Amino acid sequence: MSRKLARERAFMFLYSLEIQTEDYSLQRELFLNEWRLSRADTDFFDLVVTGVLKNKEELDEEIGPRLIGWVISRVPRVDLTILRLALFEMKHLKDIPTSVSISEAVILAGKYSDEKSRSYINAVLGNLEREGSYSGQKKELGPQEEAEQEEEPRQEVELQETESDADTECQPS
Repeated sequence: MSRKLARERAFMFLYSLEIQTEDYSLQRELFLNEWRLSRADTDFFDLVVTGVLKNKEELDEEIGPRLIGWVISRVPRVDLTILRLALFEMKHLKDIPTSVSISEAVILAGKYSDEKSRSYINAVLGNLEREGSYSGQKKELGPQEEAEQEEEPRQEVELQETESDADTECQPS
């Protein structure tokens, strides 16, 4: 299998956690039983999923101001999940070129969202790349963070859903 597939599965799982927030461990087990991945791909899946969940607030703080004319609470969850996943890769995964993270996000948007979403996801991520120069400044996960991220999938992650997270079409602010 491939990272491309593992990335898509991570997106699917992260999106499902936006809808059903209880019992992370059980959801992960059921998801991976249905959507089998190789051991290497499962490791990548876990790295991305736990990384996005752990850094969700930080990622949203960077995404929000770049949504010109929009507020983050009104962005469809599918699109927000794609943005978070790509930005996590851009910021934290040194072995993935930023251009690949953006390209894969646009592909996911084309498959799971609509043409307008593809365009603004590409624009938001492109702006983040230009402003943040992530390709040269990716944070390397230290041994402690890598160990925490490897352990986290086995622990229950508490996610909170708010009314503002409703899965609705984007509306201008």
